[in-house]
Amino acid sequence: MQPTPAPDAAVEKTPALDDRPVTPAGVLTLRAPRNRVHRRAILWWTVRTAILFVVLTAIQVLWLTVGHGPNWLHYSIAVIGVVGVLDLAIQPQWRYRVHRWETTGDAVCTRSGWFNQEWRVAPVSRIQTIDTKRGPVEQLFRLATVTITTASAAGPVQISGLTRDDAARLVDELTATTQAVTGDAT
Repeated sequence: MQPTPAPDAAVEKTPALDDRPVTPAGVLTLRAPRNRVHRRAILWWTVRTAILFVVLTAIQVLWLTVGHGPNWLHYSIAVIGVVGVLDLAIQPQWRYRVHRWETTGDAVCTRSGWFNQEWRVAPVSRIQTIDTKRGPVEQLFRLATVTITTASAAGPVQISGLTRDDAARLVDELTATTQAVTGDAT
């Protein structure tokens, strides 16, 4: 009987991801968290981005008309318009395909971003606080963001684009889970 090859030292086995595929060499591979954000997040990201581009364009148009801005401002407005249209066409859909989350009794796992993507695995034993926030545009779409603060230099883990009910259930679930874990989360 041959001994099982030891996992690669660079890959740490995390209990929350024990069902990840294992290569023949015994190395764990990272899999995407299972849960998607709500589809309304696409519209939320679209509106939030549109507001940014409308404000940027309005400032420049105001400067051009009231303050008699320089001629290059026409080009700037055109560039912002083209970039804005491309951003609105690509970014929300792309983010929806990327953003995922999952919680287990051992960890919170997230994948987020669109241009720069980030994977996070936060052990439940390291959770210090769990917060829910809803900005004005999020409230319009009945969405919420759950922020999980951990004892990590990487900062809090955020799960955006959840329905209010899903956010409340997640906070309740994580609160119960963290209460059952002994330790001081440091």
